[in-house]
Amino acid sequence: MKYFTPIILLFGLFCNSQSIHQSEIYSIIKKIDSERIKNDIDVLANFGTRHTLSDTISNTRGIGAARRWIKDEFVKISNECGGCLEVFFQKNYFEADGRRLIRDVWINNVVAIQKGTKYPNRYVIMSGDIDSRVSDPNDFESDSPGANDNASGMAGTIEAARVLSKYKFDNSIIYTGLSGEEQGLYGGKGLAEYAKEKNWEIIGILNNDMIGNIEGVDGVIDNKSFRIFSEPVPANESRNRRNARRFYGGEVDGNSRQLARFIYSSTKLYMPDMNPTLIYRLDRFGRGGHHRPFNDLGFAGVRIMESHENYNRQHQDIRFENGIKYGDVIEGVNFEYAMKLTAVNAINLALLGWSPPPPKNLRIGGIVEPSVKFKWDKTTDENISAYKIYWRETTSPVWQYERKIKKTDFFRLDGIVIDNYLFGVSSINDRGFESIQEFPSGVFRF
Repeated sequence: MKYFTPIILLFGLFCNSQSIHQSEIYSIIKKIDSERIKNDIDVLANFGTRHTLSDTISNTRGIGAARRWIKDEFVKISNECGGCLEVFFQKNYFEADGRRLIRDVWINNVVAIQKGTKYPNRYVIMSGDIDSRVSDPNDFESDSPGANDNASGMAGTIEAARVLSKYKFDNSIIYTGLSGEEQGLYGGKGLAEYAKEKNWEIIGILNNDMIGNIEGVDGVIDNKSFRIFSEPVPANESRNRRNARRFYGGEVDGNSRQLARFIYSSTKLYMPDMNPTLIYRLDRFGRGGHHRPFNDLGFAGVRIMESHENYNRQHQDIRFENGIKYGDVIEGVNFEYAMKLTAVNAINLALLGWSPPPPKNLRIGGIVEPSVKFKWDKTTDENISAYKIYWRETTSPVWQYERKIKKTDFFRLDGIVIDNYLFGVSSINDRGFESIQEFPSGVFRF
């Protein structure tokens, strides 16, 4: 029996670490409150309109009142956690474009940063849009409650901040309200460029745009499914990298697609009643969202949203016509569903917030060999305790197989032919939290 005692002890420590890990995530899910989300959506909808060009002086109507209220909410949250959030307006001046921006305007985002304790320059971001619109994108005076599009995403972002601000994370988390989405993704463009100027290392952006509707225009009612949109490869990748894919693969393995897979897998693990769907598109057909400006600069970013849209409630003047109610009013929002999608965001922010950096300079080898070899830069990070090799069939959208390995900078996976699979490697820290899978960026011969 004495020979097995160390193994049993290690197994017990591993299980205990895993149970602590899981209990924290389940606790976060339970703390998300649908009533608070409802109240926040109600407040935002009652500003009348949040059009980008609407009133900025009034305290009760327009985009100015809305963004000040959002900032005040983040400040309240920060006060409750002992000043754990850095809250500010991130200001961007844009000139008229003659299309949807009919005059020069300051487009101001609201940003709340919860600094990480170990890797403060690594950021994971959750965003919602502040602005709203009606049928005419240049109508900044008519009532435009924007209850689902996108008070739901903004309320979810505020609620995630309320819950996660009670925890400390290794990486920094940003909760942000982005303006100017309906006029041309201006707020996202401003913050993405700001991030680049500040040399932020962005783990990923979770853009939430419409997370409260369960009744589709097609008649389907579904309160469990949601979509994760992601582009296949970075928009700004080099020609050499693009040419290499012809020989080595990776057409659907860019950083945004890996982020989407991470969200999919964690949701299936911790919220098995939810049905995430990976959509292999940057966004809905011919349409856009605020993750795109980040993608344009090479940052990983996805759009999280409802599965069944109701076009009668999007970008519509409020009216009753031919027996149909039009308009994005609060009656069209399901608050329990918005709570579920907020929880999806919160657990992924937490998992990524506690995650270590992925392997750097990951390369792969194994041409005409009966094994696959991996090599990456040796790390001096004492928080990393192990790695995990992932692989999947080339037609599979998600990782199918995995193998945990010790802390090293080289590994040979025997009995696997490199031609038949795609591969990734993640880092694991001493608490059991795992990075997003890194796809090999180069090839080597052993």
